[in-house]
Amino acid sequence: MTKIAFVGAGSTIFMRNILGDALLTEALADSHFALMDIDRARLEESEAVALAMIRSIGTGATVSIHTDRRAALEGADFVVTAFQIGGYEPCTVTDFEIPKAYGLRQTIADTLGVGGIMRGLRTVPHLWAVAEDMARVCPGALMLQYVNPMAINTWALAERYPHVKQVGLCHSVQNTVEELAHDLDLPKDEIRYRVAGVNHVAFFLRLEHGDRDLYPDLRQGYATGTLPKPPLLMPRCPNKVRYEVMDHLGYFCTESSEHFAEYVPWFIKDGRDDLIETFGIPLDEYPARCVEQIAAWRAQAETLTSTTKITVERSHEFAADLMNAIVTDQPFAIYGNLPNTGQLPQLPLGAAVETPCLVDSNGVQPSVVTGIPPQLVALMRTQINVQELTVRALVEENVEHIYHAAMMDPHTAAELDLRQIRSLVTDLLAAHGDWIPAWARPRKAA
Repeated sequence: MTKIAFVGAGSTIFMRNILGDALLTEALADSHFALMDIDRARLEESEAVALAMIRSIGTGATVSIHTDRRAALEGADFVVTAFQIGGYEPCTVTDFEIPKAYGLRQTIADTLGVGGIMRGLRTVPHLWAVAEDMARVCPGALMLQYVNPMAINTWALAERYPHVKQVGLCHSVQNTVEELAHDLDLPKDEIRYRVAGVNHVAFFLRLEHGDRDLYPDLRQGYATGTLPKPPLLMPRCPNKVRYEVMDHLGYFCTESSEHFAEYVPWFIKDGRDDLIETFGIPLDEYPARCVEQIAAWRAQAETLTSTTKITVERSHEFAADLMNAIVTDQPFAIYGNLPNTGQLPQLPLGAAVETPCLVDSNGVQPSVVTGIPPQLVALMRTQINVQELTVRALVEENVEHIYHAAMMDPHTAAELDLRQIRSLVTDLLAAHGDWIPAWARPRKAA
């Protein structure tokens, strides 16, 4: 029997999607799912949802719940991480409100920028602890890492635990293909593409339908105002930022316009509300969405009984297909985040990069991608600068590199001067308190 452990099983989205996909996959349908979370109430809610899904499909899968991480990991074949250290409250709120007091506005604040740096500080030590436990109680297991900031996490894991098998997984490529198919009125399964870069700032280097290059259609549609259409997946978040970047840099990015706007210095500027309006940048959408998701999850869990069934539909996550490929040795292609060992020769070795990967019983094997246009490489390096300095801070326990990371962040540096950035970071570190490592906390005045 395959054992799949979930660390952070109280996650409102990933647990249901990944467990549901596994239940709909023949080789995984009778797996044992070990659900672990530190929040007992959320854990019991997740257990109720999981049991309802199993009843609905009628498989032989079993479920156990744990607040002890090592007990959940014991003997696991796969370990899915999907936790958020500090939660929406207090930590995500802190990451939004303190920068906003300095005039620094963000959209999601979980991947790059000061919000992404702080989330990395909170998250990486816990991922290291998971890796330490894996090395002891399930050394052959593969970690399927769904936690943001994806690139910082993947890089830091490889630095401290290079022998623990891991892959960072995201749905940005699949989501973007679905959005582009929607915009172009094409079946998404007929679109052929090749993507490479760093997570959330990877680009469609090839985008085709049959033998036809789709980029001329995208450019013409944007020039004439017929594209983008109202978004398919995020109705309240227009998709104009990515089209504007494509118009200037030539290629379409994998992550949403909502995310991408805060990775670059061009769209969110103090005193330029015209940009916010023109490109439909949703500055207050993400916090509201977090509150709605938490409420919806709790409302669903409260209605479940011992006989309730839940409709299970396949999601667009890679996890179940990846696990199936390893268990059955049936090859499957995914987009995965791994340390750069040469698969992207234009980017620094060691950096976490996202490329096509072949998965089979040999594990996750990245493909080499060359010929990325230099303007895209330059943009990716601006992201890697922040990621590397954050990883260096964590590995070396060097608090100065936290400040350096924020100073190199494109959006932060475009809005604040060096003294403002230092003050902002100090305020964030102080506000996070015990959520971050002791070495990173500001010293109290004598």
